[in-house]
Amino acid sequence: MIAPEQAEPRASASSSGNETTADAEGDHSYEIVAPVAADGVDMARLAVESQTLDANSRYAYVLWCHDFAPTSVIARRDDGRAVGYVTGYLRPQAPTTLFIWQVCVDPVARGAGLAGRMLDAVWDQAFDAAGVDRMDTTITPDNESSIRLFSSFARRHGTSIEREDLFGPDLLGDEHEPEHLYRIGPIAADKGGK
Repeated sequence: MIAPEQAEPRASASSSGNETTADAEGDHSYEIVAPVAADGVDMARLAVESQTLDANSRYAYVLWCHDFAPTSVIARRDDGRAVGYVTGYLRPQAPTTLFIWQVCVDPVARGAGLAGRMLDAVWDQAFDAAGVDRMDTTITPDNESSIRLFSSFARRHGTSIEREDLFGPDLLGDEHEPEHLYRIGPIAADKGGK
């Protein structure tokens, strides 16, 4: 469940997981950091405003930020406005695999490669916290921008992607596109943005 990013990522995040960059028009700087519980309010707003993500309750995002901060990031402009996030978790049956659940970029921040930089930042955080060596995500077949986003991530990190069918309409409902599992890796420690 990934919100479309409108542009191919152009740069990777710093290894600190805390990055500042300018938007497509150079009007604002963005800081990418691990979220705190209060950031769940902005994540819920961004998910609803995206009109593409399966938006969850505010409580779900607040809880996510509380429990999964080391595997998630939020991006804020220099004026404090939240303009994007990535949520992820370590798969319980594969604790060195980072599963990316949602990627969301506010339209005002699209075109500057923010989604790619957030993905690199969350990878760096998870690598530092848990020594991850793989990334998984699900993408609907029609979400070409997310396929490009994760393909770019794999190229930047010198690895490959395997795709398989995961959840179909029988589980998700006829109104929901199927979700395909994308498995990225293994990613060597020296390819993990370090």
